Amino acid sequence: MGLQYRAERLADEIFVGGPVNDFEVVGRLQLTTLLREGLYPDSKVLDIGCGCLRGGYWLIHFLDPGCYCGIEPNKTMLEAGISHLLEAGLIAAKNPRFDCNAEFDSSVFGVVFDFFVARSVWTHAPKRHIQKMLDSFVRDSAPTGSFLTSYLRSNWLKRDYSGNNWVGRSHESDAPGMVYHDFHWIQRECRQRRLDVTELKQGIYNGQIWLKITRSVEFVGRF
Repeated sequence: MGLQYRAERLADEIFVGGPVNDFEVVGRLQLTTLLREGLYPDSKVLDIGCGCLRGGYWLIHFLDPGCYCGIEPNKTMLEAGISHLLEAGLIAAKNPRFDCNAEFDSSVFGVVFDFFVARSVWTHAPKRHIQKMLDSFVRDSAPTGSFLTSYLRSNWLKRDYSGNNWVGRSHESDAPGMVYHDFHWIQRECRQRRLDVTELKQGIYNGQIWLKITRSVEFVGRF
């Protein structure tokens, strides 16, 4: 059974983190986006909000053993992905690590990461969670590390989200929903942490735009 077929079977039992019809396509997109930005088999990757491993499936296969870490507060979703989507023996062969903390705290792994990735996480997250993820990236990434995250850009019709709660299905809610964020606010938050942020022109899917966040050039030079 192929991955798409297994995902469709799983979707009959649990929420798989988005439309199941493009499950395999979106997961592959995450891998190709990272490859375009310099991913190697020995890169250390943190997959934030890894869900049932829509993107993690591809990363676990590609990366060397011990290089993949995933955070997912919805333990049921994560365990279902591990049980139903990953092939037998893959966990033992690749030794991925997981954590279910709801604060997206990357320090639990004790790893300096080359990549943070958060696909369709900022599309649900309040700004306080985005700030925590940026702080974690500064603390737990390599000097030349990259943070690739997708978001929905706010405009006069889709207002900038100012609430304090997660919007959408999660370990605490079954209600669907998505949020939009102001790019200029993201820029300001990045500048405060000596980070640069740019929108990538490739890989846009379902309206979600990839952002690439890195340390400012003058700050990298100090390491």
